[in-house]
Amino acid sequence: MNWITSYVRPKISGLLNRKQMPENLWVKCPQTGEMVFHKDLEANMGVIPSSGYHMRITARERLGHFFDDGKWQALEQPKVAADPLKFRDKARYADKLKEQKRATELEESVLAARGRAGGIEMIAVVHDMRFIGGTLGMAAGEMIVAAMRAAAAEKLPLVLFAASGGARMQEGILSLMQLPRTTVAVEMLKEAGCPYIVVLTNPTTGGVSASYGMLGDVHIAEPGAVIGFAGRRVIEGTIREKLPDDFQTAEYLREHGMVDLVVHRKDLKETIVRIVSLLAKLSPQRMLLEHKPAA
Repeated sequence: MNWITSYVRPKISGLLNRKQMPENLWVKCPQTGEMVFHKDLEANMGVIPSSGYHMRITARERLGHFFDDGKWQALEQPKVAADPLKFRDKARYADKLKEQKRATELEESVLAARGRAGGIEMIAVVHDMRFIGGTLGMAAGEMIVAAMRAAAAEKLPLVLFAASGGARMQEGILSLMQLPRTTVAVEMLKEAGCPYIVVLTNPTTGGVSASYGMLGDVHIAEPGAVIGFAGRRVIEGTIREKLPDDFQTAEYLREHGMVDLVVHRKDLKETIVRIVSLLAKLSPQRMLLEHKPAA
C-alpha cells in the first residue's frame, strides 16, 4: 500500500462524503431582504424580528402556538371521494393529492383540532398553504363542516385561521358547493350561541373570503395580510383604474370596516381568549370553574 491509497484516497473520499449543510438555515425577509437565522424566526413565531413581517407558518405550528402548552387533539378527517371528476392536466389530480399528502404529512389543506386556550376549551380550524395553496375542496369543506357541527353540538367556541387561494379548480362545481355548505354550518354555530372568531392570514382570497372567511362574529387579521376576492391585476383590468398601494391589505380593510382588529401574531392568543370570554359571558372565576382540568 502506498501513500496514494493510504492518504490521498481517504482525504478525497472524506470530502465527497461530507454531510451537506441544510439550505434553510437562513430565511430572507420578503419585505426588506434581510437574512434571518431560522432558529430566531422560529423563536419569534415566524415573524421577522426587525421588520415585523409575518411569514407563513404550518397548520401544526399554528395550533401549537394557539393551544395551551401546545397540546391539541386532531379531529378525524371525514372520508370523501378523492378525485370525483377524474381531473387531469399535466398530471393526474389523484397523483398530485398523494404527492401533497406525502410532502406536508397532512390529509388535506385544512386541519381541525380541539384543545384549551387560556383554559377555555375550543375547536380550531387551520388552513395550510403548503397543501395546494390552502385551496377549498370537498375534503376540506367536509372537515370545516364537521368541526362546526362538533362545536355547535358541544357549545364550544370555534376559531378559524384562514389562508387560502380559494376554491380548488380540480374539483370544479363540487368545490364551489362548499361555499353554501360552510355558510349553513356557520349559521348552525350562531343558532347554538357559539362564538365564531375568524383570523385572516396571508393570503385569504377567492371563495374562502366569499363565504365562511367573512362571516365571523369578530374578524381579526395579521399585519400585512392580503385579503380579498379577485386579484389586484384582475380588478385593475376590469375597472381600468390604478388601485391604492395598500389595497386589499389587512390595514386597508380595517380602515374601511371589513376587519375589526389587526393583531400581531404574538398577541393573537390573548386577544382571542379575551374576545371569546366576552362573547360567552365568562368571568375569570367562571372560566376556572367550568374549564378546570380533570384530576
